[in-house]
Amino acid sequence: MPHVQSLQINYQTLEEFKKFRENGLEELSMLEDLRANMIEDNTVSPFYGIYEDGKLVARISLYKIGAKYNQYTEVPTDYYELMKLEVLPGYKGKGYGTSLIEFAKTLNLPVKTNVRLGAQDFFLKLGFQPVKYDPIRDRGENPYIWLPNQAD
Repeated sequence: MPHVQSLQINYQTLEEFKKFRENGLEELSMLEDLRANMIEDNTVSPFYGIYEDGKLVARISLYKIGAKYNQYTEVPTDYYELMKLEVLPGYKGKGYGTSLIEFAKTLNLPVKTNVRLGAQDFFLKLGFQPVKYDPIRDRGENPYIWLPNQAD
């Protein structure tokens, strides 16, 4: 299984993220997220990635959200908001996306994400379940959640 590692919040990572921007959707670029974290001088990075031959080829962001903001589980608990999962072209189909998701699950808190059209089967296969849509809470998003201690 590919090795997932925490990404440093620095200018080198910023340069690596630019490669994703060239290959993906603007909303997945994560450049602004990284810049904001650099300015705030965060010591804990919400960014994780997989390198192949020294090149960042897959990445994800995981933001820990406090229980008081949890509207997705019966018992409010802290959870991770999984955002911007992306694998560069040419590296898809090697299990990198699955490895990033499996890493998020090792944090042993619920993981919530907004599933893009066409990605539902991927997340269902990894144990995520759709959340009953609430138009006020979800505002056009498509939330899915994975809960620890459930059979995948």
